[in-house]
Amino acid sequence: MSNNGGAAVSLLSYETLVHAVAGATGSVTAMSVFFPLDTARIRLQVDENRKSKSTPVILAEIAKEEGLLSLYRGWFPVISSLCCSNFVYFYTFNTLKKLTGHGRSRPGKDLLMGVISGAVNVILTTPMWVVNTRLKLQGAKFRNEDLQQTHYKGIFDAFSQIIGNEGVSTLWNGTLPSLILVFNPAVQFMFYEGMKRRAGRGGKAISSAEIFLIGAIAKAIATTATYPLQTVQAILRFGQYKGDGKGGVLGSLRNVVYLLMDRIKRHGVLGLYKGLEAKLLQTVLTAALMFVVYEKITAATFKVMGVTKTLKH
Repeated sequence: MSNNGGAAVSLLSYETLVHAVAGATGSVTAMSVFFPLDTARIRLQVDENRKSKSTPVILAEIAKEEGLLSLYRGWFPVISSLCCSNFVYFYTFNTLKKLTGHGRSRPGKDLLMGVISGAVNVILTTPMWVVNTRLKLQGAKFRNEDLQQTHYKGIFDAFSQIIGNEGVSTLWNGTLPSLILVFNPAVQFMFYEGMKRRAGRGGKAISSAEIFLIGAIAKAIATTATYPLQTVQAILRFGQYKGDGKGGVLGSLRNVVYLLMDRIKRHGVLGLYKGLEAKLLQTVLTAALMFVVYEKITAATFKVMGVTKTLKH
């Protein structure tokens, strides 16, 4: 009975809530600053006929053809999705940390908690990411003429049209690659926690610059390792690829494999990494800034509320 009570306290604890809110706030702040880089990335992933140029050139082309504000097209749905997604992830991750005890953290333990947190996050928030992917690409001037424009009036209209025209299951398009991609934040958190423990050995205070650098390195490793699947994920979420019509895990796996092989056939192995430069710039800088904001908010909140938090290194 006492164990169940302890689990409930861990699940609903004030400390866990602070981590979740700080993580969500950090991610929203960071993404807002570097949002145009994500615009360049998704254009290169989805529009096969757009030539892969340097990120500044891609951004200049988009701004010239569609206006400066187009670089922030879809900002609100992306930020809404990101806020919910990171709240769920940080809440789950820190709940698991409390439930598994306060002993010394290990890379394997951090990786497992990251995978579980990522899977929970994917299942709960994929519909929001499907909608924001479509809204972000609405009105884009594609080089590929096979890609058709969507016409949504906003987030709720997009949900309504997708459910009405394509079925509820469409909202979970790209779930399989997304579940595989839980290794991205899991690997990121494993390296982040490990490097942070190493940097803070002997009770040494970790500076904002060190947190920024640690977050950047961790995200760069995770992003490069999983980028080809992120490209497939974006294509499936956009909803223009219909596949062979077979559902279930086997059908989803067949679609993922087909899209990967088709990309290699058309553009070579490097085609799987089209847009990686923009993605690395965006995610590395975003993740690094997010971790700085996250650490500062949690530390400031615990200090104001008189909660002492001892880091285990």
